[in-house]
Amino acid sequence: MSNTATDERVKSASVVTRIFRRPEVGALLGAIGIFILFTSTDTTGNFANLGGISGWTDIAAPIGIVAIAVSLLMIAGEFDLSSGVMVGTTGLIIGMFVQELGMNIWLAIFLALIFAAGVGFINGYVVVKTKLPSFIVTLATFFILKGANMALTMMLTGAVRVTGTDKAPGFEDAFNIFATRIQIGDSYFQISVLWWIALTILATWVLTRTRFGNWIFAAGGDANAARNAGVKVDRTKITLFVITSLASALVGIMFVLRLQGMQAGQGVGQEFYYIIAAAVGGTLLTGGAGSAIGASIGAVIMGMAYIGIPFSLWNSDWTSTFLGLILFSAVMINTFISRRAKGGK
Repeated sequence: MSNTATDERVKSASVVTRIFRRPEVGALLGAIGIFILFTSTDTTGNFANLGGISGWTDIAAPIGIVAIAVSLLMIAGEFDLSSGVMVGTTGLIIGMFVQELGMNIWLAIFLALIFAAGVGFINGYVVVKTKLPSFIVTLATFFILKGANMALTMMLTGAVRVTGTDKAPGFEDAFNIFATRIQIGDSYFQISVLWWIALTILATWVLTRTRFGNWIFAAGGDANAARNAGVKVDRTKITLFVITSLASALVGIMFVLRLQGMQAGQGVGQEFYYIIAAAVGGTLLTGGAGSAIGASIGAVIMGMAYIGIPFSLWNSDWTSTFLGLILFSAVMINTFISRRAKGGK
């Protein structure tokens, strides 16, 4: 007779339990439900076809690109409320360099990326050195950039919009990389969808397969314990602020090339959509848990809502209300699932 006893702390969990421990499961179930809802109420018959999918992925892709970076930052326990306005800032910088200086588009893009990385570094450095809440620091950055976008654009161009990026040397090559469309069947998908998928895969690999991914979770779970364990918490958070600004800059590049110009107010308010997508995808607002896949699923839900509501002939004025209900429901479902799934390892 064996005297070996089973330790309750290390008992095996069922496959179902392990699946439901994944932070993105609630968002996936919600996405399936919303897809069924809009497919059944669609009056055009196009929502589930390639034409409809191209429409809602076109909306979801730019949200998802930034939401992935925002999700990583939130897992580390921080927020960036300047991510939305950075989209417009990047586009305006590129547009003004081209419009006012006749600069090559690639040089303008490079300088805009340097600027975005610098803003991200400043955000992160101020947060980790002053210990001020990232909410306050990046909110200040938001207002600084918002005012500068409007004032400097008006001062330098005499308008609140920059145009003419299509006249810049190198525009065609840059357009093909960042803003072209890909035909599938009779429908066209923005290349931003491919960028979005690639970044989702990359971010998931970083979170689940690298030491830096472990540092991200540790920094958001218990920063003091992480430091004692040798985790470079400050470096990790600063790096994530830079990545978030660069993700916003990437979307800004896509928009300024696609639209061949940029409005001074572009991107303002989008930061909430990025946070919503991350939260809907299972990223905890308190840090320490989340996934890039979940943030992308959250972006898909938002894209489906924006296309599905008019396709179903509902009043589009209710779109924001619908997104608010989705956010609340998703957070409640994720919390319920995570609590029920807790058990043995």
